[in-house]
Amino acid sequence: ELRYLLSLLPSNNRELPPRHVSGDPGDRSGDALLDLVPHDGNRSYDMRGVVEELVDDGDYVEVHAGWAPNIVCALARIDGHTVGIVANQPAAMAGVLDIKASEKAARFVQFCDSFNIPLVTLVDVPGFLPGVDQEHEGIIRRGAKLLYAYCNATVPRVSVVLRKAYGGAYIVMDSRSIGADIALAWPTNEIAVMGAEGAANVVFRREIAAADD
Repeated sequence: ELRYLLSLLPSNNRELPPRHVSGDPGDRSGDALLDLVPHDGNRSYDMRGVVEELVDDGDYVEVHAGWAPNIVCALARIDGHTVGIVANQPAAMAGVLDIKASEKAARFVQFCDSFNIPLVTLVDVPGFLPGVDQEHEGIIRRGAKLLYAYCNATVPRVSVVLRKAYGGAYIVMDSRSIGADIALAWPTNEIAVMGAEGAANVVFRREIAAADD
């Protein structure tokens, strides 16, 4: 794994990452993705399966896998080119962004930018983790750190909304509004301020409160 990791990186920050020609064609269809991402927004799935399907030969190395498991940061190749992948992990805390996940992703984005590694962001985020503890420990500041890391990056940036993309958390996950070079959406995408149930409770709160049942 260490040898594979080193093969992905340039020898210094002034060089481009080496390209490795793979037998896995870059224009493969990836039909398995249709089954990997559930249409039901309440169903969980392992984002690692999506990453494995996207990258060449299914090979990738995850960075800090044991810390902030609700976000996946990995290095791999797509069409022979080294890429850095940042992806929400629905299998852990529903993929929500908290302080640790924001810090982890921000550091990884800065690392990739330092070594000229393009970024691919896979979005399935229901929002920031709410709570007094998160607020007191600086969730806004940490979220802004991830936002700044993306905005400051000079490498090519591609984002793909796989399913949920709610509120401010979607914005910091390399949305088009902060400068993603290419922004794509999977057919199962849900781009909104919040989920449908939460929005209904806000918009129709008086009617709901006045209802008999």
